[in-house]
Amino acid sequence: MGLFGRSEKTAPKKDALSKRGEAHLAPRPATLTIGDLERALLKAFPAEDAESWDRTGLLVGERSLEVTRVAVALDATPASIAEAAQAGANVLLTHHPAYLAAPDAFAPEPSAALSPGANVWAAIRNRVALMDFHTALDVSPAAARVLPGMLGLKFTGKFAEPLASTRRKGYGQLCEVPDNDGAPETLARLAARCTAVFGRAPRVWGDGEREVRRAVTATGSAGPTGRAALAAGADVLICGEVKYHEALDLSLAGLSVIELGHDASELPLVAVLAEAAAAAGVPGDDIIVLDQSENWWYPEAVRV
Repeated sequence: MGLFGRSEKTAPKKDALSKRGEAHLAPRPATLTIGDLERALLKAFPAEDAESWDRTGLLVGERSLEVTRVAVALDATPASIAEAAQAGANVLLTHHPAYLAAPDAFAPEPSAALSPGANVWAAIRNRVALMDFHTALDVSPAAARVLPGMLGLKFTGKFAEPLASTRRKGYGQLCEVPDNDGAPETLARLAARCTAVFGRAPRVWGDGEREVRRAVTATGSAGPTGRAALAAGADVLICGEVKYHEALDLSLAGLSVIELGHDASELPLVAVLAEAAAAAGVPGDDIIVLDQSENWWYPEAVRV
């Protein structure tokens, strides 16, 4: 027998260390980290395209962690963060930032109205990273075709407010409004189309019988896009939200306004974010879209 009780005639076996070494050198499946996801999305929606006051990219989370699943929503709230965690996601990807001004207090509250850092608290407690792409997404080519495509408008490729860096991106998509059975479309029929597409009646400024041939679409708050649409010779502005006196002034100046609702106009951008996450390498089965379409309601159908 040999020194360690093994027959000298028996071929020596590979020890455990060599086996472990072989396993260590074996190819490993590729993984996607939170940092990888952020870098890929920043290529699609560059931070330099965002407004200076905006928040873009990862706000809360550890870049080195592997992505498990990604939840996508319009808004980061304690409720949506908890829902993402329950679905097995460790990333919540949203259009709106979880905060703009940095929170100065953190508490386990259901809303940032009760504690400005409620979203951050919920994210850390649930181990969910918060990542958003807001105005950088708003001006992107992917977002530019969303409202025109949904409403059957022909996007001309031009913007009422192009970015200073490139005319391929901007706010306010200039669109042609196709005729309706050979006759020019009217404001009333276009507004009815908006109701059918979004499932909610918009607010409308302007004469319903007026013919509309040129439209400008804008998700979210219209801001200065209304004046830019007026200067561009548009007949109607279709936007998510507009201040009352601005809408009144624009309509008196000859620009009709169809106000869809801020969230109604931007909920379709959640699908754009989901597609971008898939293009970044997140498997389709690991992308969960959270439904935030019922945050408010109309009272017409409620009997008091």
